Amino acid sequence: MLDEVDRRLLRQFQADPSLTVPELADLCGLSAGQATRRLDRMRETGVIKGQTAIIDWRALGFDVTVSLRITLDKTAPRAFDDFIDAARKVPEVIEIQTFLGRVDVRLNIIARDLAHWQRIYRDQVLTLPHIADIEALMTVATVKSDEALPL
Repeated sequence: MLDEVDRRLLRQFQADPSLTVPELADLCGLSAGQATRRLDRMRETGVIKGQTAIIDWRALGFDVTVSLRITLDKTAPRAFDDFIDAARKVPEVIEIQTFLGRVDVRLNIIARDLAHWQRIYRDQVLTLPHIADIEALMTVATVKSDEALPL
C-alpha cells in the first residue's frame, strides 16, 4: 500500500506537521506536485486522518489527570450508549475508551486541582447513568505519550 517515498513523507510530516508541502517535498526529494498527489492519496485512503493542535493542559492550569475504570450495569438496556452519551457532555473528559472484560469504560479526566477534581467527581461523574463500579487512578507522571508511528 505505502512505498518507501510515502513512508519518508509520513516520517517528515509526523516529525513536523507545520511544514509546508514544498518543504516536505524538498526534504523527501520530490517536487511539490508529487508530494501533493501522494499526500492527497493518503488522505483519501484514510492513512492521514487530519492535523490537530496538541495542547499542554498543564500549561493552561490543569494539573490533575485521573483515569477512571468503570464497570457498567449491563443488565440495563442501552447502558453503554446512555453512559457514553452522558460522559461526552462532561467538558473535562478528554478521552473515552470502551473495553471487553471486567472494565467496560475508561475515562480520562483533567482538573485544575484536587478541589476541582472533587467537584467533577461528585457533581458530574457520580451522576453518570448505569455505573456499577468505579476505580480511580490518579496520574503521578506520564512517562511516554506518543502517537507517532515507527515508519
